Amino acid sequence: MRIACPAPNAGAPRSRGRGFRVSGRPRILTGDTPTGRLHLGHYVGSLENRLALQDTYECYFLLANMHAFTTRAAHPGDIRRDTIEIVKDWLAVGIDPQRSTIVLQTETPAIAELTWFFAMLLPFNRVMKNPTLRTEIDDKGLGDHYSFGFPMYAVGQCADILTFRPAMVPVGQDQVAHIEMCREVARRFNQTYCGVDPKTEDKDYPSAGGLFPIPEALVGRVGRLVGTDGKQKMSKSLGNAILLSDDPKTVKKKVGQIFTGRQTLTEPGDVSNALFQYVRAFIKDPGRIAELERRYAAGDNIGDGHVKAEVAEAVSALLEPMRARRAEFEREGGDDEVIDIIKAGTTRANVLAEDTLHRAKQVMGLDFGPRRLS
Repeated sequence: MRIACPAPNAGAPRSRGRGFRVSGRPRILTGDTPTGRLHLGHYVGSLENRLALQDTYECYFLLANMHAFTTRAAHPGDIRRDTIEIVKDWLAVGIDPQRSTIVLQTETPAIAELTWFFAMLLPFNRVMKNPTLRTEIDDKGLGDHYSFGFPMYAVGQCADILTFRPAMVPVGQDQVAHIEMCREVARRFNQTYCGVDPKTEDKDYPSAGGLFPIPEALVGRVGRLVGTDGKQKMSKSLGNAILLSDDPKTVKKKVGQIFTGRQTLTEPGDVSNALFQYVRAFIKDPGRIAELERRYAAGDNIGDGHVKAEVAEAVSALLEPMRARRAEFEREGGDDEVIDIIKAGTTRANVLAEDTLHRAKQVMGLDFGPRRLS
């Protein structure tokens, strides 16, 4: 006998706690691994979309602190600190814990259980061929010396997402491969345990009886922001990042380091270089962007220094209100306030997460009664 799977947005808690708005909207789930403070690449790649979607989607934002242990297991104190710092960055950007749910991965046990079940649906070779995973192994110089848990985190990301049964996942371009693997897992689970026909269109899985929707990736307006070295993707570990918490002096210094290779004011410049990616990403006036591109390409007596000064000014203007909001949580007692926000959000999130796990166990023949977390 096949047990019918519920619709993907079924099971959402109807009471959200004081001040939290009840929502019948489609969901999104995305998040960050706590490896330090967030930077401009995170902003244009995903955070902007998160902000824009707070009023139209039911938003869950995950602190993937369990994943941080894949490469920093010997430094739990640093991971705890970075977890708090990321929440400060989220709040500084404008994430509102009264409109969105902030979730701590290690306090959401359904994620770990679903990771185990999903691991049975993915061949090992498929996981290791994930291009994002291979790139991380190469970029971090891990060679063959990574933990067993390191490739497991790619499966864990599938559970991070599907635990909340979202319609969409806002990510940077480098994370699209992870989302595609998540989509594979959702299809396979629905086909294996919910009896969905493999020929079903992705959008029709819920109406065909699937528990999990097939979530779509939403890439930010700049899917891959190059770092100040002008070559690699912006990354804290590569030392080429402009942090959302950097002050104007630091921003000016870092923007000044953006490499273009151009030598003189009259030399025609390449407007596809790293510097002009920043021009298009952070200068708001389209007319000014067009003028800078025209003059730079023509070698019209405009140097890198002039363009960098305008970029630095635009970036600092973007970051100024973020720094002000972040300062509210840098005072004494700010960390405790952040922890309270994490606890409240995770409590709400566990209602949905446990519902998803219970429904998954039902169709897997593992239903011996729902549990209640205290």
